[in-house]
Amino acid sequence: MAGPVEVWAAGDAYEPYIGRWSRLVAREFLAWLGTAAGGTWLDVGCGTGALAATVLTTADPAALVGLDPSAGFLANARARLDDRRARFVVADARRLPLAGARFDAVVSGLVLNFVPDPAAAVAEMARVARPGGRVAAYVWDYAGGMELIRRFWDAAAALDPAAADLDEGRRFPLCQPEPLAGLFRDAGLAGVVVRPIQVPTVFRDFDDYWTPFLGGQGPAPGYVLSLDEAGRAALREELAARLPAAADGSIALAARAWAVAGTAAAVRSG
Repeated sequence: MAGPVEVWAAGDAYEPYIGRWSRLVAREFLAWLGTAAGGTWLDVGCGTGALAATVLTTADPAALVGLDPSAGFLANARARLDDRRARFVVADARRLPLAGARFDAVVSGLVLNFVPDPAAAVAEMARVARPGGRVAAYVWDYAGGMELIRRFWDAAAALDPAAADLDEGRRFPLCQPEPLAGLFRDAGLAGVVVRPIQVPTVFRDFDDYWTPFLGGQGPAPGYVLSLDEAGRAALREELAARLPAAADGSIALAARAWAVAGTAAAVRSG
């Protein structure tokens, strides 16, 4: 069996896997932030544009910049978001190619745990926020509340104990309230708060759940593609037996994210 490879490039594959659920979280996330209309926004790690699209439709920004290291994801975002207020740029979250104290709101959705140095990313987010600006992010609760992924790894580990080492719940201890709050406080942000956001993830049938895992975008799909045909078939059967299907074949799960927000400090005068 080849080792799993994490790929973040094909937006069309990512959308049915995570993008569609991220959009539900984004709406509640922005309502919670409560930012004023007409502001300038930065979306760090914007991916296919799930959070950026929600900002454009609900927050009434004057301008939005989306940054991501994946040119493939950005191509998808540009195609989906034909809006004169938005522009998208390839960039690394740890080294933002932007002047300081520029944005009213700096946000990031489902990204921080994948950045090799999340502290550097949050420090950069705080740097480019204007004094009094909001800096905020959300990540999945991989350890428990993000059921579609949690159930996947439980099934995978039941068949292949080595799969447990790939489980995002184990790999990303950052994705819990206390580590997130500490990360934002250490970046010098004030009034840091963390809250859960839970959304329903209802699948039409088992294929609606399973097929996105064949797209190769992210840790779990990468693991699926590393399996041979027999291994994939066994995992599919194990999941089908474990998931709670209703009489009509639909599968109702839930996805919980942890959201964190703080306020950029005022610039001190000499």
